[in-house]
Amino acid sequence: MRPVRGVEDLLHRRPGDEVHSFSISNHEIAGLGPFPGLPKSLKLPPTEAVGCIINGCQEAKERILVKREIITVSTIKLSVVIVLALALVFPASAQIGMFSKEQLAGITKDWQGSRDDGGRPLVSDSVLKRLKNTSAEEAWGVLRGAGYSFQFEGNWKGVNISKDDRLVGRVVTAVFLPMRRDLNDYVNENAKKEGRVGRAQNSWPIDMLKPGDVLVIDLFGKIKDGTFMGDNLATSICTKSGTGIVINGGLRDLSGIMEIKGIKVYVRGFDPSAIAGVTLAGINVPIRIGETTVVPGDVVLGDPEGVTFIPAHLAEKVADSSEETQLRDEWGHMMLREGKYTPGQIDSRWTEQMQAEYKKYAAEQRAKRR
Repeated sequence: MRPVRGVEDLLHRRPGDEVHSFSISNHEIAGLGPFPGLPKSLKLPPTEAVGCIINGCQEAKERILVKREIITVSTIKLSVVIVLALALVFPASAQIGMFSKEQLAGITKDWQGSRDDGGRPLVSDSVLKRLKNTSAEEAWGVLRGAGYSFQFEGNWKGVNISKDDRLVGRVVTAVFLPMRRDLNDYVNENAKKEGRVGRAQNSWPIDMLKPGDVLVIDLFGKIKDGTFMGDNLATSICTKSGTGIVINGGLRDLSGIMEIKGIKVYVRGFDPSAIAGVTLAGINVPIRIGETTVVPGDVVLGDPEGVTFIPAHLAEKVADSSEETQLRDEWGHMMLREGKYTPGQIDSRWTEQMQAEYKKYAAEQRAKRR
């Protein structure tokens, strides 16, 4: 009895055939739903008919192996897409639509600092403060060098965005799907058990915000009827987090939101409609924003060019690199203004004397900034 390999092989099996295992490539599963980020390990609830273990999903050549003692092909065809999709959004040991603490810790295992009760990395306030002066280019260079090539997303409409007061904070994610009645009913039923307030699903992730958080919403680019917030919810977001929000979708009440001091918004568009026809399918799960994959606990860095999502374990490295670049530029410009060195000297390899002078200047400036 040979294993089924891939969707194509599965579909060519005859109904009623019994198989003990089958595998689907990461490339093939990519089309099963809007879940660009997959955990390195994931188990379905024991009540499910199929147990699932996912390993090495960063490489398309890696396999997703699903096992059961005996599964008929007809059963697999009917259930595999639903089971795998729900496994990503509704893990067994967490509330509806949330990754377990262990799963989130597994994804962000390179982070060695503190975490919140749900396992989300908590980059320190001091590092967030240092990132306030970082540009997209400075962050991009460090991320690219570390192998993170898809962390910047541009082409936003900005509200209250300034190059001198950038959006920086710890990511809280939420993902919406097009409305499906059975899924929506399930979400609402479980929300009552979890004690969530009201039936307005877009308010639930806002209730979870803490100071320094930035809510990042995947509304699959929907603008009409995809307006995540108006000025009331925007006021709540600003009050709770003191930062802002990134919405891969729309918003309403733009005039009112522009008057809220302190909130910074990146959004795809504006529309007077109210949010409709969508279901909140996940909170604090990996999500896709344009060409980026965003993980809870990442650091949002918003500047006039767009939004960069920095993995938590690289946040301090980005801050260090950015600070070094800025200090070298500052010192070089100061030397040119004073006429102490020529442009040729500043743009060439610095002498030992220049290096010593710069190190003294940099140490003084770092002490002031921290």
